[in-house]
Amino acid sequence: MNNTLLRHTTLLTGLAASLLFTACKRDPEVQPVAVVSPPTFKATSGPVTDGEVNNWILENMKYYYLWNDKLPQNPNTNLTPDQFFLSLLYDRNNTTNTNRDRFSWLQQSADELKASLSGVTKTTGMEFRLYFRDASQTSVVGAVIYVLPGSPASFAGVKRGDVFTRVNGETLTNGNYASLLYNNAENFNFTFAKASGSTYTEDKAPKSIQAILFQSDPVLLDTTYSVGGRTVGYVMYNQFVPGPNGSTTKTYDLKLDNIFAKFKTKGVNELILDLRYNRGGYVSSSTNLASLIGKNVTGKVFYAQEWNSNVMPYYDKQYGVGWNKQNFVDKSQNIGANLSRVIVLTTSSTASASELVINGLKPFMNVITVGTTTTGKNVGSITISDPNNRIKWGIQPLTFRSVNADGTADYGTGFIPKVEVREGTTDLKPLGSTADPLISEAIFQLTGTRMARQATVPLVSSDLPLSSSIDRQAGGGNMFAEPIR
Repeated sequence: MNNTLLRHTTLLTGLAASLLFTACKRDPEVQPVAVVSPPTFKATSGPVTDGEVNNWILENMKYYYLWNDKLPQNPNTNLTPDQFFLSLLYDRNNTTNTNRDRFSWLQQSADELKASLSGVTKTTGMEFRLYFRDASQTSVVGAVIYVLPGSPASFAGVKRGDVFTRVNGETLTNGNYASLLYNNAENFNFTFAKASGSTYTEDKAPKSIQAILFQSDPVLLDTTYSVGGRTVGYVMYNQFVPGPNGSTTKTYDLKLDNIFAKFKTKGVNELILDLRYNRGGYVSSSTNLASLIGKNVTGKVFYAQEWNSNVMPYYDKQYGVGWNKQNFVDKSQNIGANLSRVIVLTTSSTASASELVINGLKPFMNVITVGTTTTGKNVGSITISDPNNRIKWGIQPLTFRSVNADGTADYGTGFIPKVEVREGTTDLKPLGSTADPLISEAIFQLTGTRMARQATVPLVSSDLPLSSSIDRQAGGGNMFAEPIR
């Protein structure tokens, strides 16, 4: 695939159909498909109206949207831009249609959208899930799932497994958690609590934690285990981001390269890839990671894209037939020669680029998933912003389907794990610890050795979360791309 074009695309996902892409061949008996150029927009002056924004959205959707043939015939351009965009999405509210558009979105600031795709968000650095505390589904408790190193939460001493019951003095409920936690505020006071019998005992003093614009390092943790004569490599990766926002240096891709070089030196012959909190990211980083793992994959197809009937002929002409295929790349740090399988740890937060890695490796090695069912996103999106910078909105519409080397992408409802294991709710074990239920099960699957682990006894009404901070980031877990240039 053309590298320039690749930088403009990303994988988002959510279709249930199994797709087979076949490259177009010119048949002299068939009339060529008309080549339609992308929309262009002239800079104008004066205040930007909602109508102008809506027309800009509509023209881009007519050209790029995966379901551009299913757009409304007469959309209501008098709506506000956010409502107008939602009105265009294919069968969005039809929950019985697994082929509907669940994932396209827009943001009022294109700059903030682009930054979030590179791991920059306004955050305390404390990622959490919320659960109902009892069967009445009124009171809510928050459980910290991880803390970003170097963030305000880490300096405040917050750690995985901590539980909070109040925010800014108010007890969390089903009616107020969104306004208290997802309000773009800069200062929060969290009241933490400890489990005591069947209740929570709140700390006397709350912790004041500031929310700041923060660049997170997606490579959270790596280690090795020696168990049953096997050397097991472990890496936790939380977002597919090549480098810090605005940087041309692929800092995080290089960090992964170095980790796998270390694994190779240590003779790692089993691998646990922890993507339980990874909602997606850049295709280039997905390709980089898969190329570090795959067995005998250099030069072979990692995935291919299928766009709508406007874009495919245009890009065929611009870049040549085959532009839509991305091959694995040659990596000296690749450990695939020592692997016969890889275990991927998953949850419902595992999405998009994470699922792309799972699907792309399947034709070449045994990929075993341990945890819970993934999100199910097997279509891609691009970031669209106004090149004249007059319109400040940014849109992230679904624009292509993606398949692996076998022509399959049948995970629109998620990858069901080979072994279902839940990590717990309010009694979480440290990440990287063999006491963690997912890691423990993965090691057992690889070595036959059962690591000691405690049964989870959550003080919540259900282990299904009400809400999650990571699932609200950057459009709820799409795989992203840079803007069209």
